[in-house]
Amino acid sequence: MNTAPENDRVVIFDTTLRDGEQSPGASMTLEEKIQVAELLDDMGVDIIEAGFPIASNGDFEAVQEISRRTKNAVVCGLARAGAKDIDRAAEALKPAKQSRIHSFISTSPVHMKFKLQMEADEVFDAVISSVTRARQYTDNVEWSPEDGTRTEHDFLCRCVEAAIKAGATTINIPDTVGYTVPDEYFELITMLRERVPNSDQAVFSTHCHNDLGMAVANSLAGVHAGARQIECTINGLGERAGNAALEEVVMALKTRSDILPYQCGVDTTQIIKASKMVSAVSAFPVQFNKAIVGKNAFAHESGIHQDGMLKNAETYEIMTPESVGLKETSLVMGKHSGRHAFKTKLGDLGYDLGDNAFQDAFRRFKDLADKKKHVYDEDIVALVDDEMGSANDLIKFVSLRVVAGSEGPQEAKMVLDVAGEEKSFTATGDGPVDATFNAIKAIVEHNSTLQLYQVHAVTQGTDAQADVSVRLEENGKTVTGRGADTDTLVASARAYLSALNKLMTKREKTAPEALVAS
Repeated sequence: MNTAPENDRVVIFDTTLRDGEQSPGASMTLEEKIQVAELLDDMGVDIIEAGFPIASNGDFEAVQEISRRTKNAVVCGLARAGAKDIDRAAEALKPAKQSRIHSFISTSPVHMKFKLQMEADEVFDAVISSVTRARQYTDNVEWSPEDGTRTEHDFLCRCVEAAIKAGATTINIPDTVGYTVPDEYFELITMLRERVPNSDQAVFSTHCHNDLGMAVANSLAGVHAGARQIECTINGLGERAGNAALEEVVMALKTRSDILPYQCGVDTTQIIKASKMVSAVSAFPVQFNKAIVGKNAFAHESGIHQDGMLKNAETYEIMTPESVGLKETSLVMGKHSGRHAFKTKLGDLGYDLGDNAFQDAFRRFKDLADKKKHVYDEDIVALVDDEMGSANDLIKFVSLRVVAGSEGPQEAKMVLDVAGEEKSFTATGDGPVDATFNAIKAIVEHNSTLQLYQVHAVTQGTDAQADVSVRLEENGKTVTGRGADTDTLVASARAYLSALNKLMTKREKTAPEALVAS
């Protein structure tokens, strides 16, 4: 339990499931969102922004189900300033033990003129009416001036004062386009707290995007100026260059408590687990040199660094790997490992599978162990994530046989299970991957276009599993699928099918009123 004085307590507001999911291709299924939300709740995140309920039927269902299941965190739903948005958010949040409605409207000159096509007085009236309506449903209301860092100060102060007077308990100041710098953001929060007469009646919050690479620095500058809530995402997931990364914010507070004397309630030992989960369900790989959670974050290759580490780890590590939940990779798993050992290993890696899912994962593990000399933890993570992602798919991989090489034609025979019926097709293409994808298109007709095809090895060695990401786009809807296998072509087929299954799910759950917000 956090025992810090209230004025030293920083609230962690996670928007991975809302702002993070707005990243092109990062959309998640309902089951994946629930999985992420349950982990966020377990690791001590204070507020989970579960989605934008009016954006789609799928978003509404996700917010509603997360509200029903969340035990400790406040569940938040986003809404524009209109009555329909606020009513829809309130309806989705009904099952929550603790709920918050987060309303926003643009306040910068460029947004008001070109995006809203509204005069300042109209926007001001909308601020009051939206917060007032939200307060009819809950006493926990957050208000945000979109593009706040490019808003004229006089108008921003006027809107903030009105929002608090109407009942907003949290005032969030978004750097929507990642334009500000730490000193400027510090001065902005300071100015608002000093000039707005009723500023002491609300908690100020930061919401910083990373377009100039300063989202975390700006967020911490805001806290230093008196903000006591940070809005962030796992792995910094988000539109364009992303958001402030939760893991960086939290570990900065923990590691540099000497100059950042603030506390939060996040269990840092679950950070790696959360990072891997979000990377898996969004199919967004984490860059190797990413702070805190990157593969190389605790790796040392330089001879000078290695010498120092051997003498004392503090010479080159400012935090321990264990503090973020990182365990040393082990090579003890292999083809002779049994169910009990495999289940124990899954527990160590943070997985708790039902019986059917466990049996399927164990079967694939034994198949993998027959192909590889050593099965690394990363192999098991890739295998289980792939298995969990395809458990409820309408279209399932059965088999693939490919003819490839310099002498064409390259040919692929694909066998799929489509809604319980086995179907096959043999296609040619410009290379084995193209042939494989053409075979899938012939079996399951669709009009999507391939936007991304990316392959990387899960571990070292020529027998390493390939981890493939595929991004498909159809009528403005973008989804990303992921697949893993020691055969790159099989992994490619699995990734394509993963994306195609997500696309079919998205077709069923999209509503016409979807809009993007900061």
